[in-house]
Amino acid sequence: VILMVAITVILAAIIAMFVFGMASGVDTQPKIVAATAQVSGDYVVVTYQGGQDHGEVASVNCTVADADEPETNLPGGAQVPSPSVGHKWTVPTADLKGKTVVVTVSAEFKDGSEKIILDKNIRIPASSS
Repeated sequence: VILMVAITVILAAIIAMFVFGMASGVDTQPKIVAATAQVSGDYVVVTYQGGQDHGEVASVNCTVADADEPETNLPGGAQVPSPSVGHKWTVPTADLKGKTVVVTVSAEFKDGSEKIILDKNIRIPASSS
């Protein structure tokens, strides 16, 4: 009985070390950077806005895809290493009148983490005004 109790205590200690060890890798401070997207004529214009943690950004990746075919990215989005605040991606949408596009912008930080900073569905107007 003493041997079984000892084995149980050792297993509990090993499991606790594993669980608490994993928790130490959790990012407790969120990264604060942002991007915006809007329709401008026959284009979707995506703008990197920067933010409090802009100095920690290693690169920013922008993708714009037709919501009906999300595996196919539209030309114009790209990855930009060390982007400046105000960097713009201009993505043509003339062939997508009346459709919805999905804009996704992710930032990779110098510590190796990656965060999605914009995930937005935008309806392209049927006619540009």
